[in-house]
Amino acid sequence: MAYYGKCLEAVIEQLDKFTPKRDNPEQFLEAAATSLQALSPQKQGFVWEVLSGCLEYQKLLTVVVDAFCAQDGRLYLRVDHSRFKVICYLATFLLEELGFQLFCDIIKSQPVDKMCKFLRFFFNPLNLCSWIKDEWSLIYEPAHVKENWIDPLMRWQPEVQELINHLEGVSASQSSPLKKTKAKVTEPKEFNLTAPKPRTIPAPEPVPVVAKPRPVPQSTYRTPKEQQQLETVKRYNRRKAEELLLRANVEELRCAMPRSCREPVQPDNVLVKLNTTAILREGALYQRQVEQELQRVDKLVDGAGDFSEFLEWQKKMQAKDREEQLAVGECRRLQGKLSHEEAVLARQNLMQENKQRAEQQKEQMAKLMLQHAERQLWEDRSRKELVEQVIEGQKNVKAAQAKLVKGRRQTVQEVIEASRGLLQRRAQEAQEEQRRRCELISQLRALETQPMRKGKLVDLTQIPGYGLEGEMSIVELRERLALLKENQRRDEEEKRDQIIQGKRTKSQELRDMLEQISLCRAAMGRSAALRWEEKKKAPAAPTQDERVQQLQRRISERAAERCKQAALLQVSAPRAARPKPRAQLEAQHWLEQERSRERRLRVLQQGGSGPGPVRRLEAA
Repeated sequence: MAYYGKCLEAVIEQLDKFTPKRDNPEQFLEAAATSLQALSPQKQGFVWEVLSGCLEYQKLLTVVVDAFCAQDGRLYLRVDHSRFKVICYLATFLLEELGFQLFCDIIKSQPVDKMCKFLRFFFNPLNLCSWIKDEWSLIYEPAHVKENWIDPLMRWQPEVQELINHLEGVSASQSSPLKKTKAKVTEPKEFNLTAPKPRTIPAPEPVPVVAKPRPVPQSTYRTPKEQQQLETVKRYNRRKAEELLLRANVEELRCAMPRSCREPVQPDNVLVKLNTTAILREGALYQRQVEQELQRVDKLVDGAGDFSEFLEWQKKMQAKDREEQLAVGECRRLQGKLSHEEAVLARQNLMQENKQRAEQQKEQMAKLMLQHAERQLWEDRSRKELVEQVIEGQKNVKAAQAKLVKGRRQTVQEVIEASRGLLQRRAQEAQEEQRRRCELISQLRALETQPMRKGKLVDLTQIPGYGLEGEMSIVELRERLALLKENQRRDEEEKRDQIIQGKRTKSQELRDMLEQISLCRAAMGRSAALRWEEKKKAPAAPTQDERVQQLQRRISERAAERCKQAALLQVSAPRAARPKPRAQLEAQHWLEQERSRERRLRVLQQGGSGPGPVRRLEAA
């Protein structure tokens, strides 16, 4: 039995280490195999099989063990859960393979009372055929659960019941010890010695004075010489690169400016500075326009038709659309004005209705004030009666307050005595802690006084000899680093030369593009001047629309009706002769809106939007 007990203890110890949320079962089994190498091969095989089975059927075993701990095993510790899982696995999956006799030996090697309770709970037919079967069927197929696990357990139930009865008898015999007759033993008597004197409390040892620590050396806050040299070299290289870049930028700007702009200009004729992106974008635009114009000329040479008739028709249609837009805009303006007149008229009607409602509210308010005065008198009477009742109740409260004060004083006295005892115990604990600290400090001082070897001789030309690939001494490492820095410096100079050469090439391209842009701008300016002269000669004539005229008539009718209503209100209410600030602001707002629309109408009548870039090139 001791053999099986050791095997089960090994399995239980490994299961206690396993955490489902953190550990992987395969990796955990590999780690457990290395820790079980000290056991014999037979024990290793048994422990490995049981441990792997418990991890594989962790969910099934957890269902049974959690239910047992919730019902019959509430008094058992958490560490016994792994023991019950192992017993449940042996009874469910290995009972046929081990045999009943070997299973009984394994059970007897464990605590008798725990095994007796668990086997009675697990092999109960009511539990097996009801909730255990249902819970396991949620994890695996119901047919597989009933055929392979529930039915074999029900077949072994009579033999297990006999084992449970035997375990109960063993536990009962262990609990009632046998009565044995003991021989008479000589009873020793104590010596009558003089009682020793009580020891005096020793004086507390003084707290040793700690020596002043050494100050931190100044070299800790200083940067190394190598780092200072690197910073100096970086600053020199940066200054040199900035000077070279400044020279290249000055040459590029000088070359990019046209010849007419290189001479000193007057302050009144300041030019706008273009960056590289603006120059390339404008050059690409003009190049695309020139290509489109060349394609149009090629089509005309090949026999394509002219677009002059289409352009005239397009101008007529655009003029018609512009007139339609003006009419629509005027209709919207007049509709807004009409809605404003209607809103003013509706506001005047609402004011008249509000006056009538105000008179009705005044009459209702007078009635409510009378009712409120009657209710206030009744509340004053009830309040006086309540005050008299409260005065009578306060006379009986004084005796109860005296008793309460006496009880509180006794409670405070008890709390004071308890706090005194706690303070005395805390003082004793503080003295003991002080003594222990003094002993630790003395031990640390003794350790600090021991001699220590400082410094270490280092040979910079010696190879460490750790067996690594490419080992070298510190001297060789420094030489290689110097060669690497020289190669890096040479590569940086080559890249810098390439960058400067690329910038020069780019500046030449920009100069060529600027010359082309200046020519295109001159042509565009001439074409724009010609179009402006044509627009001045042919101004557009305003037109009137029927919808506009109809809206104007409706607005005049609403204005006349509003004036009549205002006159009636002034007669009925002489205080309202002065217009309100809000009405003045609204009238001013609508006046400004009308003026802005008239200005916009005049601008649209003079001319529409300008032609596109293709037509500008055609005019040039």
